[in-house]
Amino acid sequence: MKYYIIAGEASGDLHASNLIKEIRKNDPDAVFRAWGGDLMEKEGVDIVKHYRELAFMGFIEVAANIYTILNNLKLCKKDILDWKPDMVILVDYPGFNLRIAEYVHSLKIPVVYYISPQLWAWKKGRVELVRSYVDKMICILPFEKAFYADYNVDVEFVGHPLLDAVPDAKPTNDDENIIALLPGSRKQEVSTVLPIMLKAGAELKEYKMVLAVAPGLEENWIRTFTKGYNVELKFASTYDVISSAKVAMVTSGTATLETALLNVPEVVCYKGSFISYTIARRLVDIKYISLVNLIMDKEVVKELIQSDLTVTKLKNEIKMLLPGGKNREKMLLEYDELKQVLGGGGASKRAASIIDEMFKKAEK
Repeated sequence: MKYYIIAGEASGDLHASNLIKEIRKNDPDAVFRAWGGDLMEKEGVDIVKHYRELAFMGFIEVAANIYTILNNLKLCKKDILDWKPDMVILVDYPGFNLRIAEYVHSLKIPVVYYISPQLWAWKKGRVELVRSYVDKMICILPFEKAFYADYNVDVEFVGHPLLDAVPDAKPTNDDENIIALLPGSRKQEVSTVLPIMLKAGAELKEYKMVLAVAPGLEENWIRTFTKGYNVELKFASTYDVISSAKVAMVTSGTATLETALLNVPEVVCYKGSFISYTIARRLVDIKYISLVNLIMDKEVVKELIQSDLTVTKLKNEIKMLLPGGKNREKMLLEYDELKQVLGGGGASKRAASIIDEMFKKAEK
């Protein structure tokens, strides 16, 4: 079978690469073509465009790059038409992927959506697009199944794939006093959040800062922010960086959940452009921005958002999570509860089985 996969971010690249491994176990002759990243490429996938060319966030940023986005959509549609896949698998990245879903549906090619976009948070009207153009929604958060079922979407819950990915981490020296910095994978968010993280970390002089550089970010560009700071840069070793740390500063995103699953107390950071944030606050219908808090439906980890993200506040919150800090043990206990809510591992394997079953039913 020929599979066309579209993942527009680092987390999508990770989860898609693990899904590819599992699909090959059921379909040894599988051929893949994709929009993705280095991890998918390592699995032998022909990458049409790297996700670093696709990562635009915020209303203003999207508007400024609208011609690039439209050209990418045109290129993607033509590439799918020319390559003629047996199935298209979409991974999150809703602004782009929902448009592709409509087009692929018109070609009568099966569409699977693996890892739901956060439509339950905003733009619930887009659920109608999912119902109309997606043949199967495979979700990874426990509350998403009920959400889609209410809209009569064909949905399956497989658990969270990070439960399989995270145990591969290799903890380093537990005696080191390390603060992990995870400023994100998009240049826009890194340039806003990283300077605040560095200033806050520098004030905790007994601790060494280690910065996990996301795939796709150039070393020379990152070093423009770190000049003058005692900070070590680590590449392609995010889990090792987290595992070695006593505490972490994490930009909102998948990394917030990864950090929790590795049992490292964290403070979640987010800061966007004033206009984009103002618009988002009017549209988003959620109490929290971090996956940890969303899944647990309570504040497990502290979120410092927009004007709350200051050097002083970040430093003070981190101090309360360091060994001996008043909030550390409570957060670690709630991490245990989080893992129970997420269920067991094997999400990628279950997702691949669902895809395999779809092909078997179509052949009957």
